[in-house]
Amino acid sequence: MHNNTEKHIAYVALFAAFIAALGLVPKLTLGFGVPITAQTLGIMLCGTILGAKRGAQAVLLFLLLVAIGLPLLAGGNGGLGVFFSVSGGFLLSWPIAAFIIGWIVEKCHTGSLALVAGLASVIGGIIVVYIFGIVGMSIVLKKNLWECAIMASIFLPGDIIKAIIAGLLTSSIAKARPSSVLSRQQPPQL
Repeated sequence: MHNNTEKHIAYVALFAAFIAALGLVPKLTLGFGVPITAQTLGIMLCGTILGAKRGAQAVLLFLLLVAIGLPLLAGGNGGLGVFFSVSGGFLLSWPIAAFIIGWIVEKCHTGSLALVAGLASVIGGIIVVYIFGIVGMSIVLKKNLWECAIMASIFLPGDIIKAIIAGLLTSSIAKARPSSVLSRQQPPQL
């Protein structure tokens, strides 16, 4: 049991670092201030590989490090202010998105893992993230939800590609190292 706990803690820390590393991929900031980054792929993979609880924990650890000022977001941003920026709603959605993605992958054992993980990434990593992000944009930009939804739609093609990548990567890892895909194992007893 003790060894399993250490393994799970290591995975949570590793995936928090993975999200940070994805922040090194150059971002593309749009005219309304929300950047296109690779970090949402990390959020999707936290859920598909680590599962609901550990995936959310990895994202919360990452966001805690951002909140204390580490420049881990794409473009080297960090600090509490980012949570009140035009991107704040998106950031706040990330742990919930990882949890929902992981929960779906944990519960749905029918069909191919690539398809389940891809669809879970669409539900949690796109729909949930967009709901929070659009509301956050609406508050910060003082625009209505419809205007913000139209602005956010520019992210959709890239996010669909990330969901497909998350599904395929999760499936490949499961084939190569089944024990590494914790979302397909017994949930942790925390």
